[in-house]
Amino acid sequence: MEKVLVIAPKRVAEDTWSRECSKWNHLSDLRISKVLGSERQRLEGLQKDADIYVINRENVVWLIEKHEWDFDCVVIDELSSFKSPDAKRFKALRKHIVKADRVIGLTGTPASNGYLDLWSEIYLLDRGERLGRSVTMYRNTYFRNVSRDPAYGIWELLKGAKDQIDTKLRTLCMSMKAEDYLRMPDRILNEIPVVLSGQELERYRKMERDAILEMDGEEVAAFSAAALMGKLLQLANGFAYDADKTAHPVHEKKLDALQEIIDCNPGQPILVFYSFIADRDALLRRFPGARILDTTEDIADWNAGKIPLMIAHPASVGHGLNLQEGGHIIVWYGLTWSLELYQQANARLYRQGQKHKTVVINHLIAAGTVDEQVMRALRNKDVTQESLMRALRERKDGR
Repeated sequence: MEKVLVIAPKRVAEDTWSRECSKWNHLSDLRISKVLGSERQRLEGLQKDADIYVINRENVVWLIEKHEWDFDCVVIDELSSFKSPDAKRFKALRKHIVKADRVIGLTGTPASNGYLDLWSEIYLLDRGERLGRSVTMYRNTYFRNVSRDPAYGIWELLKGAKDQIDTKLRTLCMSMKAEDYLRMPDRILNEIPVVLSGQELERYRKMERDAILEMDGEEVAAFSAAALMGKLLQLANGFAYDADKTAHPVHEKKLDALQEIIDCNPGQPILVFYSFIADRDALLRRFPGARILDTTEDIADWNAGKIPLMIAHPASVGHGLNLQEGGHIIVWYGLTWSLELYQQANARLYRQGQKHKTVVINHLIAAGTVDEQVMRALRNKDVTQESLMRALRERKDGR
């Protein structure tokens, strides 16, 4: 019997792998050991006699430093979390993964920010056989730097490079869409316009124009393009942080819009994704019965229908958690630029096992603000990723 190491996001390692194994008769005999918790608990987990050892990705470096490698097979759940070739966990894992007889990577978002993300993910699977032994070789072969400053890389695929990469990956990767194999619910995407008053929109425009705004006697300023974008997203949501991280309220239009959604869906549990801590605090003030998703108990209570309004940050639930039993309505209170977080968060409810025929995903879009730009960016990135997934599906279909 192989000794298998599963590397997963923390909450998935804590909950999903063991719970899913217990659901299926043909997996019920598998012995799973969780290499989680304190260092003492992790060491005890490694010493147990088991078939599968599950560890969270944050402890990969620790595992390699503290444990002599003896795994025959490695499963990387959410392979895209290893997309950075500069990350310590990637550098540590690449040196030892060659000792495994088999490596399996699982992800629904392999290229959420474009094809440049692919190199390190694929390297862990084939040791650089298809896309090159280094990220520099990969970039130089398939991309060109279109930045005016050569020191700052903005990489664009060369003509024909996409097809070359797709062809190389067809011998290694397989794309399987849930819709092709499972009975999936319908999905409705709603973009709900949130209209700001003239005064509220003028404050937004002043920040957009001048990168500075006075609020409650305090200056709210942005000193870079990235900081300005953050301030504009904050204002679209209804507040702005000053230099001391004090949140100054501007409007409650998104809170009002969420209230309308709740009123229109009486008795239906709703999962709300927020962006900033100030968003979370505003949601809890307006809806004191809401609960923040934080523990495995929260997951169990949500799936049992005990939580009418669950509040979560997409980064905390974005991979692997099964929340589909608890509800079918999502509200994006604040949007994210990350297609990976966006798709993975939606997939917590839009997945196999969803009891309702339809999953409704609502986006609260402050009209005339950066919210509209973020929504367009998510749609455009989705086109790029879907193109890759479609190319890999063609291999399966024999085309």
